[in-house]
Amino acid sequence: MAERAAGDRDPAALRDIDRTCRRRRDRADWRGGDPDPRADYSCDNVGDHRPAARVSDGKFPENFLWGTATAAHQVEGGNHANDWWAWEQVRGHIKNGDRSDPACQHYERFASDFDLLRSLHQNAHRLSVEWSRIEPAPGEFSATALTHYRDVLQALRDRGMEPMVTLHHFTNPTWISTLGGWESPQTAEYFARFAERVTDELHDLARFWITINEPTVVAYQGYVHGEWPPGKRDFGAALRVVVTLIRAHWLAYERIKRRHPQLQVGLAHHLRIFDPSRWFAPQDRAVAAAFTRVFNETVLRSLREGRLVFPLRRNGKVSGPRQSQDFIGLNYYTRELVKFNHRYRAELFGQRMLVEPALRSDLAWELYPEGLYRTLMELRREQLPIYVTENGIADRDDARRPEFLLTHVRAMLGAIHDGSPVRGYMHWTSFDNFEWAEGYSAKFGLIACDPATQERRVRSSGRLYAEICRSNQVPATVELPPARQTAESGGPTDLR
Repeated sequence: MAERAAGDRDPAALRDIDRTCRRRRDRADWRGGDPDPRADYSCDNVGDHRPAARVSDGKFPENFLWGTATAAHQVEGGNHANDWWAWEQVRGHIKNGDRSDPACQHYERFASDFDLLRSLHQNAHRLSVEWSRIEPAPGEFSATALTHYRDVLQALRDRGMEPMVTLHHFTNPTWISTLGGWESPQTAEYFARFAERVTDELHDLARFWITINEPTVVAYQGYVHGEWPPGKRDFGAALRVVVTLIRAHWLAYERIKRRHPQLQVGLAHHLRIFDPSRWFAPQDRAVAAAFTRVFNETVLRSLREGRLVFPLRRNGKVSGPRQSQDFIGLNYYTRELVKFNHRYRAELFGQRMLVEPALRSDLAWELYPEGLYRTLMELRREQLPIYVTENGIADRDDARRPEFLLTHVRAMLGAIHDGSPVRGYMHWTSFDNFEWAEGYSAKFGLIACDPATQERRVRSSGRLYAEICRSNQVPATVELPPARQTAESGGPTDLR
């Protein structure tokens, strides 16, 4: 069956999308303004982190990593000793009253799940380890849990897939929550101890380590928006949480690099484009700049400079190592159009505006591939290799995901053409899973997974991505074979 890869758009429309995604350095940053005159946009200062090969004819560099990303609590099932499980028990916290058990039962099914992903030509996989399984009580580490994660990483290695391991992906052990969670400065010390123990046990099986996933999202959702644990609405507390998360990264980075200098250690940053809803309105431009500075730049600058930057400085003179990342992990999903509104004080006086429905995901997020290009070009100034560690769309019917995938991957290729040192792409996500406050209602998976039956079914977008992974390029259209079988209980779908 021939399937047009971009939502039945014709080649001329695809060329228009490509031209939009390839805008050059006059729109090179996430601010949407002029290039920074102080920034060096040449390839010369990237050093050993230059793209491995010239890209041409839609080809990505050799040894490019293609995979998907998951998180332990969202796919494993059976995580009953962390703050999220406790949060899920309270009525109204999770859409439809969903709970994270059974999720995808990946804790038991990881081997067959990896068989399926490998049959889809993926050569890498990002996953997380669950802190509450490994350290269920302070200072007590579970040999059983550590052995399990050794088996998981070995299974990836046996299938020729490069693991990328996240140490903290949103969940805390309940004993950490009892001690104050990320509001307590001591949590940074506990996390560093955990990170040291895990990497001591598993360093021989994984080169790439992410300390913390999306620290600004942890702070915003839990302490500003209040829809995640602990459910507070206190901007000052959110800033203190970001400080503790930065300290946790600094301490973990130092301990890991001291003991295992060969490991590549980074952090997964959630970065969004914040554009003014009305370009002619100076107050809208000011709000967009404030969002960019606080949400996008605060953590990046603090890790680069080894000190807290505004607005975190008021929380004390906390410092750490300069350049405390070996690579940049980028989680990119969407753009926010913001409008000044004096009633939105807790939101930096910015009101989020919706775009027309035709351009939105099931979660009302705008489909904006140019934002990935703009962000990748902005990140060049960090002079570090970049891995897209998350990028995906909630799309229950798989109607927009093929176009989303194609246009975003082409935007990434455009950034590589223009000198951004991108080394890999992890699509969010492998399987439909437990999507936090959205429960099972938000479908991000390239593979459908029914939590009731645990049936796996590769979607059309999953087969499109398999062709991209196989060929290491993204054509305008692609011939896709029909799905030959239902991937029940993790059985592979053969694309050969």
